[in-house]
Amino acid sequence: MAASNSELLKRWTVENGVSKYGVAAIDEDLKSYFNLSPAEEQNYPYAISLSVRLSRAVFDSLTDHPTELYKWHYRQANARLDQLAFSLTIFIQNQGYRALPIPASQIIDWQNQTAHLSHRHVAVAAGLGWIGRNNLLVTAEYGSQVRLVTVLTDWQLQTNQVQPFGCGTCYDCLSACPVAAIGKSAAKWDYEKCYVLLDYFVRKLQIGVHICGLCVKACPGLNNKKM
Repeated sequence: MAASNSELLKRWTVENGVSKYGVAAIDEDLKSYFNLSPAEEQNYPYAISLSVRLSRAVFDSLTDHPTELYKWHYRQANARLDQLAFSLTIFIQNQGYRALPIPASQIIDWQNQTAHLSHRHVAVAAGLGWIGRNNLLVTAEYGSQVRLVTVLTDWQLQTNQVQPFGCGTCYDCLSACPVAAIGKSAAKWDYEKCYVLLDYFVRKLQIGVHICGLCVKACPGLNNKKM
């Protein structure tokens, strides 16, 4: 059953232009990254992580701050992911199972800057990549230049293996950060420094969204660093 369902999911991702996907078993460790109500959580055993690759050309156009073009691209990626999650939910329901789509970018606690769950930690559990020094998901193929969305489900699926940390000797994101918020490990990432910079971009540059993109620009993936 799980194998045939997984083949259906694979076919769906190809037909719908998903860049990379994976499935994680939801355990207590993964639940620690959830902020769902008991009615929302409902003991779903699986989390499907979907990703779309962002435009390398958009990142190449960034200099020392986010731009209106990058903001548009960021928002379009989130909208695309929400559409994918919605479509996959309908697909799973048509198989006779339940599915809960989680918004790609929706803050539910502004003070603590938390969403319904951490898409990047779901993606790690689903084998898409690892948490890099920039505290973002890093994939071997696309680096941090992806956006993510999650669908929780009781559809029986095969799960993926967690990948080991793969940044190796690359420290490009450290020098890319204007406020030195990135350290040699994700544990050294300075949330306060990062957020102050994002808030500056929102207020002074009137970007209107807490985005930057500079450390993401520096992380195109191991296979794309020389492209």
